[in-house]
This record gives sequence, structure tokens and C-alpha cells, in this order.
Amino acid sequence: MDARTAARRSLAGIRLVNGAAALLTPRVMARRLGADPEQPALVYVLRMFGVRTVVIGAQLLRPADADELDRLLRTGTLIHASDALAAACAGREGLLPHRMAVAATTISTVNVALTLVARGRPCRSCRPPEGNPS
Repeated sequence: MDARTAARRSLAGIRLVNGAAALLTPRVMARRLGADPEQPALVYVLRMFGVRTVVIGAQLLRPADADELDRLLRTGTLIHASDALAAACAGREGLLPHRMAVAATTISTVNVALTLVARGRPCRSCRPPEGNPS
């Protein structure tokens, strides 16, 4: 298995596990985040997060073609980058305990890296200019 496939499958697994946990055990997830697990709105939001995360994880396991896979990974990069930013902001504003904010930011940042590895494309500034074989 090459690095791109391993990254894609790892990302799918992370999404499926985290999504299923939020969907099926939202009160446990709330406690782990340091929040009140009896808040109905929080349970609802965690379940919405869970559904979203399970769906995008499952899509990575069986993309229809290379174009769909590229679209899923590009979208995933944006989703995980915004998740990382939201977790970092929540920690900075005291909305999440420091330890949980760091954990959530780290997980989302790892997910961003996995989407980039799975895409397998270097950044524009990392590539040599056209016609220059360096």
C-alpha cells in the first residue's frame, strides 16, 4: 500500500471512529470535552457532527473515481482546517478546557495533513517552475 492510500484509509478510519462515537455516545463525548452532558442542544450538535463525520469517512473508502476522490480530499482539507481553527479558538476563549482544545486542534491538524498526503500533490511553491527540471 502506498502512502497516499494509507493516508486516505487512516483518515477514513479516524472519521468513522470519531463520528460513530459522537453519534452513538454524545453524552460520553460531551463529558470528555469537559461539557455538561445533560444539555440537549449539545447532544444534538454532537450527533450532527457524528453524522457528518461518518458520511465523509465512508465516502473516502469507496470513491467513484479519481475526480471524486480529489474533490473529497480538497473538501476534507477545508473541513479539518476549519475544525482545527474552531478548536484553537474555543481553547483560547476558554470555551473548552485547555487540554481538550489542544487535543481537538491536534486531531484536526493531523487530519489536514492526512488529506494533503492522500492528495499527493506538492504545494505550488515546492514545485520547480515549468520548463525547469530542477
